[in-house]
Amino acid sequence: MHVDVKQIGEKVREESSFVQRVTDEIGKVIVGQKYVVERLLLGMLANGHVLLEGVPGLAKTMAVTTLARTLRMKFQRIQFTPDLLPADLIGTLIYNPRTGDFTVKKGPIFANIILADEINRAPAKVQSALLESMQEKQVTIGEQTFPLDKPFLVLATQNPIEQEGTYPLPEAQVDRFMLKLKIVYPNRQEELQILDRMAFTEKLIEVEPVVSPQDILRARTVVDEIYIDDKVKEYIVDIVFATREPKKYGLDIEQYIEWGASPRATLYLTVVSKAYAFLQGRGYVTPQDVKSIGMDVLRHRVIISYEAEAEDMTSEDIIQKVFDEIQVP
Repeated sequence: MHVDVKQIGEKVREESSFVQRVTDEIGKVIVGQKYVVERLLLGMLANGHVLLEGVPGLAKTMAVTTLARTLRMKFQRIQFTPDLLPADLIGTLIYNPRTGDFTVKKGPIFANIILADEINRAPAKVQSALLESMQEKQVTIGEQTFPLDKPFLVLATQNPIEQEGTYPLPEAQVDRFMLKLKIVYPNRQEELQILDRMAFTEKLIEVEPVVSPQDILRARTVVDEIYIDDKVKEYIVDIVFATREPKKYGLDIEQYIEWGASPRATLYLTVVSKAYAFLQGRGYVTPQDVKSIGMDVLRHRVIISYEAEAEDMTSEDIIQKVFDEIQVP
């Protein structure tokens, strides 16, 4: 089948014009953090949820709320706490004693962009209430099932699990997040810019909404059209299989891996690579695109063994070794 990469590239350039507008608006508030902003846009374009992890005070919540302010979409922030109930998230049935009927009261999950703030401060029962909405894009309350509006995106923040009062997320839920981002401290120059811009008792920086839901949905159809060569597809599959069967790829890391990446990793690596190419204004995927986003897709999908923990190895160390050793097409 012949694919006109040039024509796809023209479509990409046409439909990606909003990206710069969004980046400029976010840049009014957020200093640096290009990596975070880019990954949040990737999640939106690739129709996948994003988990942001970092110590308190690194503007995780601010980055998400600022992104939401640039979008003409319904936004809900949900603060996760130890006493939060599933009904506080998805809604519940209200009994009417006069009629004897139950009516549905929808919860805050019924929005386009959900900020699940400090998601790992709520117990597993509440975290699991998100699973259906994240995977099936629907919510069941009582006997009724309600589809969620498109686009629907969960952007969750969490503190490192070593922090007090946190619950580790179940593996099944973590796997639902397309990307897991590690947020780090700003450099010295960025911190000075933050000081100049934010060190006031009250200062609200205006951010203009510049993108509609239709813009995002149109961009996603173009992302789906982006060309990915068979060799790049094989490269993606090799990377995922190397986390499951490292010996077959000449990697001496089998003892450090409890569980390798699931087939969902293969799908997400492919889709996010296309979205990354879209952000670069290209109509085709390169192996470098896969390497650029690979860590964010895989770091929470490779479960390390006790041997790895004993040797102070992380899943990132193992994934980096995979990327270093697997032959690039």
